[in-house]
Amino acid sequence: MRQAANTALQDSGAPEPMADKAVAESPVTESAGLPAGGNDPDAAQRRRLHDAFVAVRARSLTLAAPLSPEDMVAQSMEDASPAKWHLAHTSWFFETFILQDHDPGYRVFREGYGYLFNSYYEAVGARHARPRRGLLTRPPVAEVMAYRRHVDQAMEKLVEAAPLEAWLQIAPLLELGLHHEMQHQELLLTDILHLLAQNPLHPAYRDSAPDEGQVAPPLVWCDYDGGVVEIGHDSKGFAFDCEGPRHETLLQPFALASRLVTNAEWLAFMEDGGYRKPGLWLSDGWARCQAEGWGAPLYWEPKDGGWTAMSLQGLRLIDPDAPVCHVSFYEAEAYARWAGLRLPLEAELELALGNATLTGNLLESDVLAPRVAPPVTTAQGGLARPSQLVGDVWEWSQSPYSPYPGFRAPEGAVGEYNGKFMCNQFVLRGGSCVTPQAQLRASYRNFFYPHQRWQFTGLRLAKDRQ
Repeated sequence: MRQAANTALQDSGAPEPMADKAVAESPVTESAGLPAGGNDPDAAQRRRLHDAFVAVRARSLTLAAPLSPEDMVAQSMEDASPAKWHLAHTSWFFETFILQDHDPGYRVFREGYGYLFNSYYEAVGARHARPRRGLLTRPPVAEVMAYRRHVDQAMEKLVEAAPLEAWLQIAPLLELGLHHEMQHQELLLTDILHLLAQNPLHPAYRDSAPDEGQVAPPLVWCDYDGGVVEIGHDSKGFAFDCEGPRHETLLQPFALASRLVTNAEWLAFMEDGGYRKPGLWLSDGWARCQAEGWGAPLYWEPKDGGWTAMSLQGLRLIDPDAPVCHVSFYEAEAYARWAGLRLPLEAELELALGNATLTGNLLESDVLAPRVAPPVTTAQGGLARPSQLVGDVWEWSQSPYSPYPGFRAPEGAVGEYNGKFMCNQFVLRGGSCVTPQAQLRASYRNFFYPHQRWQFTGLRLAKDRQ
């Protein structure tokens, strides 16, 4: 997906339904069963990462289980990749950055896979063009699954047997690889949604009953005093390199909306001509809106005087109280301007996230769709607290994705993971309904280009306090 580690940091059996597996756990932080390593001072870390590897690799197969081989090969657009490619690429990552460099006895599964399944690592070598991944009908899905088993078996043996000196080099790469695969689990779901949305039959990735009868609470404002605050990762546990260094930044007093913008509120923007008024839009956004004929969020379709939207559960009527989803930065910024407000800064969202419990409607909830906001709660002193800071939809900020003061990309190929993308993209915070729990920290920075809409992206409003 995108993002390298600044700290140290499963194919097994047939996939089971997601709700039946231990995906409610945070696989990179939970630990169980590798035997203790005698005098190895890192035995506990080996157990944790061994169990995390098994769990993360198994969950990728669980997510792919509802797909047919035909589903897994097709590519619906340049930004998306086939599910088969995601499963192979995440295996290539472990093979390339760990097994080939740190296991003298390892033999690559098949020559040529490095070319097929490299994503963007220039230092590793040439690669198959991204827009043409859907043309890779071979290797077949069954061979990719065999590739995963080959890599998994070698990785588990290496984690158990690597000498301590080698393990100290392997551990941070292994943890990075696990978080990398979790990012691809999210991408697998968003990419398959985009693919299924191209089908006139509107097939569902998985059937499930929608929430019914929930009403969004009124929007209220949650005040923050601002001042000099610290943001960025605190060096405790895993983080991607772009989340640091931790540093001070100045925030003026501000307020955040207590919940996300809803479909009903977005419909009001549409009915007021929001997609037809150039004065609401940034110039590049208006050009994109006109060129692509935007008139509603991605996947929305008019029907019988109302609106439906394609989802992982198939075509559904729009729930007016659920958060609006699949809108670009350009659309979010235009909506905020129409409302007489603005998008938050990423530092404002991080400040709010730092005081919140980092749980919400994430992948482990097994809903796979944004949910209606809960009632407003208050903190000590009676001040309103924002809800939906975690999960449901990624929240656009107005902050460009750029390096923090003192940022230095790691040396080597893994240094290409984040730093080279710090141009022309915007930061999002908080995770979505398809983000694994273990991915999230208050400092986590997601980023996409301002025109992109296929991710579970929405918005929360902000304003300056006078």
